[in-house]
Amino acid sequence: MNKIERIRQRASYDHDFARWSMEQAALIRQGRFDEVDAENVAEEIESLARSDRKEIRNRQEVLLRHLLKWEFQPGKRKAGWRSTIFEQRQQLKLLIKESPSLKAYPASQISWCYDLACMKAADESGLPESSFPNECPYTARQILDDKFLPGPPWTFEDLAAD
Repeated sequence: MNKIERIRQRASYDHDFARWSMEQAALIRQGRFDEVDAENVAEEIESLARSDRKEIRNRQEVLLRHLLKWEFQPGKRKAGWRSTIFEQRQQLKLLIKESPSLKAYPASQISWCYDLACMKAADESGLPESSFPNECPYTARQILDDKFLPGPPWTFEDLAAD
């Protein structure tokens, strides 16, 4: 079988992404670089960085939303909110550990994430958006600090009061 026939039998990027990915990986491992779909492979590599940035924004928005609900609805605090805050922080830290070049990215996205978090927190809490500050009241350091919870102190005993 000649090279042209092999190429025809390969999976198309547009029609079977999973198979195409495995084939491209095999070609690279075998050093058959002249057969690699370089343009699409490069695009996929670039998309990995975009994916990490998107995940950071999504996790930060969830984190900010729960910090807002925690601070502005102290009487409705739940252990689950605290767990969500903790998990989002841990996942953000892991993303940054795996891609240290993104360390400054969460701080650069606070405003965008905060605006969305306010809107969603208002929907979930029933509070008007005007209940929340116009700008994020938390620093980038506080947002990722495992010990930081805004508002009055809270303990698990508060759950028993419900």
